[in-house]
Amino acid sequence: MKKEKTFGFKVSITRFAIDWNPGFVECRFTDAWGKEFIFVEKVPVVTLEYLTAQSDYPKDGVIACEVIDAWTDPQGRKLLTVDTEKPWYIETVDGLQQFDIEEKDLIEI
Repeated sequence: MKKEKTFGFKVSITRFAIDWNPGFVECRFTDAWGKEFIFVEKVPVVTLEYLTAQSDYPKDGVIACEVIDAWTDPQGRKLLTVDTEKPWYIETVDGLQQFDIEEKDLIEI
């Protein structure tokens, strides 16, 4: 049976947010339009690194997503609309799950 690929986009883990097992961290990323978004998510969901309140920040992290659309904008950038509902139901602190990113920012995880 062939395993499906999982994709994501890079985020910056900026601080330890909640000291509740397994620990939650604040993550930030900027979309293709220059808008910043904030996630607060469980440490093992965004990184394999063991993080605590005493860790040095920022750290690199990844938010998993599903690609739902692809197009080229008038400036020639290859853009993707991604949705973080799948595979792990991740959303921003404002409840958002769909974002436009540049194709170059999509990574396989």
